[in-house]
Amino acid sequence: MDSQDGERIIYQGHPSWRAILGFYIKGILISIAIALLLALAVDTATALIAGIALIGLAVLAGFLKRVATTYTITEKRLNIRRGIVARKVQETRLQRVQNVNFTQSVYQRLMQIGDVDFDTAAGDDYNFVFAGVADPAEVVEQVDRATHAVTGVEGVSAGP
Repeated sequence: MDSQDGERIIYQGHPSWRAILGFYIKGILISIAIALLLALAVDTATALIAGIALIGLAVLAGFLKRVATTYTITEKRLNIRRGIVARKVQETRLQRVQNVNFTQSVYQRLMQIGDVDFDTAAGDDYNFVFAGVADPAEVVEQVDRATHAVTGVEGVSAGP
């Protein structure tokens, strides 16, 4: 994200690796299933090579998915940037943030991750979520500080 006029970055991060752990597990299990089918149909050596290659692809895809998503909070803006080759950027000004809530399912609480949802003046049609971040309460606190600095009002409403 490009800083504007000396804009200070308050928070910058990616989804936690724990947020895509399910993706990794599914990819590895599917790779093993395909390797077992290949072992029955072809031979063990081919199946082993294919299984290792598929597991490597699953891990690489999960890693790229994680690092290709960047969440940024500055003194003035919230920004979500996705993609490596193709790029999708969501951005809103802190002044437009009305509420900040975070949610954690049982699984997310166990993994110490959560989703931070920003309600903006754009309404419900504009989905602005930092998904799978580590320590979502800290992200909410950072937004609260930044919002207070911009508006002079004591924070925004925060969830759990």
